[in-house]
Amino acid sequence: MSRNGSGSWKEWRRQHRKEGRLGPPGPYALLPWLLLGLGAFSNLFQGETSNPWIGGLGLLVFNSLYPAVVFRGFEKRKRESPVSYVLLAVMALVTFGLAIGYGGSWLLFFPLLSLACGTILRNRQLMFGMLGLAAVATCVAIWRGDNNSDPWTIGYGTFISGAVTAAILTLSETVTELRATRQELATTAVEKERLRFSRDLHDLLGHTLSVIVVKSEAARRLAPRDMDAALAQVADIESVGRQALTEIREAVTGYREGSLATELDRARSALTAAGIEAVVRRSGPPLTPQAEALLGWVVRETVTNVVRHSNATTCSFVVAGAAEHVRLTVTDDGRGPAGPPPAPGIGGTGLKGLTERLAAAGGSLTAGPGPGGGFVVGAELPVDTADGAGSPASSPTLGR
Repeated sequence: MSRNGSGSWKEWRRQHRKEGRLGPPGPYALLPWLLLGLGAFSNLFQGETSNPWIGGLGLLVFNSLYPAVVFRGFEKRKRESPVSYVLLAVMALVTFGLAIGYGGSWLLFFPLLSLACGTILRNRQLMFGMLGLAAVATCVAIWRGDNNSDPWTIGYGTFISGAVTAAILTLSETVTELRATRQELATTAVEKERLRFSRDLHDLLGHTLSVIVVKSEAARRLAPRDMDAALAQVADIESVGRQALTEIREAVTGYREGSLATELDRARSALTAAGIEAVVRRSGPPLTPQAEALLGWVVRETVTNVVRHSNATTCSFVVAGAAEHVRLTVTDDGRGPAGPPPAPGIGGTGLKGLTERLAAAGGSLTAGPGPGGGFVVGAELPVDTADGAGSPASSPTLGR
């Protein structure tokens, strides 16, 4: 059955066979209980019943309605339809008439009616229906007084038949929905992992390729006049490439944990190669690994943004730790790309994604043009950043 209950019992069985498990009971499992009416049929066949045509017609109507009601009970849409309640009411009238008119073996139609009620009724309807039906069955059995079984046995059998049937069907539906929910959760987990990997890979390669391009341009400019300096830039390119391979492998397994100090060193190297002076000031107590990882992502993406778009000459990184929070401020003096100046506030999908990541750790992110020009990105985190907040569940790319 689907989550909304619109599926049929055949879909339940098909799904469970596909998964190699026994499926929930189907309506055919309730059909053999019609054998309880064999006693009444025997009385009718042997001529022990008065007005046999009325008894035969009632038996035919009941045996026709019972499968129809039972099959409707296994599909939620049909079960809750007014038609199901009308059929159930007709069955009840036939049962009352046969039991009151003939008694004896015909009283066993009360448990059969209870089984049918158990497939249709739920919750309070089921409770009142079973109690009322059991009481009526007991009273009719006492009034007739011609049954081989004790009247209380008829009443108890009537109550327990419908209650157990409804309990089993409800449990089967619940188990089926739980399995469907588990499958949805597994699918969601796979999608989240794919999203994490794609974002990490995008950010890692975007930053690394930006650094490689900058250092390649520097090597090209230096080669005609200073071969040693150009070779140093080439060596840096090799180092950056090797480090990128390591980070990509770590991102694939989900174990990448950034270090703020490492990211600041890389930022200084990338900015220097781009002709931008890097200034780093750090104060305060040591940070937790999760806070370092989050701030490391801010440094990485901000540097990529500065190298690509700022046209800056200076970029400063200020890490200020306090008793309750730590703040990272990245400021450049760039003019930005050609065109209108950037608007203040959080803009762009990447910046919004990083804001959500910091917010999940109890922090915040601000970004926008600085009061004296350039661009300022500020990230603030509590010192007790929760475990897992720094995991690369999402790695947005900053943009002006």
